[in-house]
Amino acid sequence: MSAPDDVRAIEAAIAAGEIDPVAVCAVFAKTEGNGCVNDFTRSFAVRAVQDCLAAHRPVESVASVAMVMSGGTEGGLAPHWLVCEALPERGAAGADALAIGVHLTEPLLPEDIGRMAQVEMVAAGVRAALEHAGIADAGDVHFVQVKCPLVTAGRVAEAKARGAVPKVSDTLKSMGQSRGASALGVAVALGEVTLSGLSDERIGADTTVFSARASTSAGVELLGHEIVVLGRSNAWSGPLTIDSALMGDAVDVSGLQDLLERNGLMVAGRMLPGEGDRLVALLAKAEPSTSGQLRGHRHTMLDDSDISATRHARGFVAGALAGVVGHAEIFVSGGAEHQGPDGGGPLAAIIRRRD
Repeated sequence: MSAPDDVRAIEAAIAAGEIDPVAVCAVFAKTEGNGCVNDFTRSFAVRAVQDCLAAHRPVESVASVAMVMSGGTEGGLAPHWLVCEALPERGAAGADALAIGVHLTEPLLPEDIGRMAQVEMVAAGVRAALEHAGIADAGDVHFVQVKCPLVTAGRVAEAKARGAVPKVSDTLKSMGQSRGASALGVAVALGEVTLSGLSDERIGADTTVFSARASTSAGVELLGHEIVVLGRSNAWSGPLTIDSALMGDAVDVSGLQDLLERNGLMVAGRMLPGEGDRLVALLAKAEPSTSGQLRGHRHTMLDDSDISATRHARGFVAGALAGVVGHAEIFVSGGAEHQGPDGGGPLAAIIRRRD
């Protein structure tokens, strides 16, 4: 994309028969806004894609497509679209084929953001998406992308007028609370943590509790949750598969290197000639460590009053990953509360199989 509303590449792919607009079930994008509360490039992108699809399929069906727009392309991150389709079966099913499940939840009350009610809503939504994808074993899930809501001044006022008290009234802090609760909802659904072991107080506070496969992103453009489960299922076929890894910290690329090696794209830390095109998409989470330290050295991401720490982290992690794969068209989302260990985060790669 050349701008958040530039859908010419999608329209060209539809015209060429490379994308079936009726089969589109989710659209991800990296847009060039600030990624904070007032990043309306996300809303702009959603409207552009919805209008594009509405020209090719029933308008009412467009609302069922998950729109996951992640603002912020700091550093060398490339703004781009990732269009996901669920097509009719085109061959023998295989246990390592990419499977996609989508679920959109009802709106969440602003006073429930960052609380157990949000954890439970997302957990139920992830289970519904697993069923939609035909994934019976949570161990076959490699990435769960959740777009979640945040509070605005207007939403806080509306809640207080009803006598409700939001957990946080600070709009920027609400993003982290929403991301954290959503990630714990994923963790509960995948069996990584138990619901009974969580509480409102632990959300956003206890960095030892996390999901290794959750990616959550908060936005002003929605009131509910848009959940996309990416995994493997023997009920699916097709040329794609997915694999995942975990970054221990912001410069830990060893998991990505191992992932690429076991899928035949890399040997001894170097991408093999001609194999890079098999990497269809790379998705990752980025977060500055809460200690203010990175491998024993001080970082200033948390102390910068001019630029949000999530913006620093996106650009930094994107650079580390780009150095491995050789380009920066990467879906890096900032803010990894309860998504991987403190300062680290999950990542996943969608790969075209050789066969």
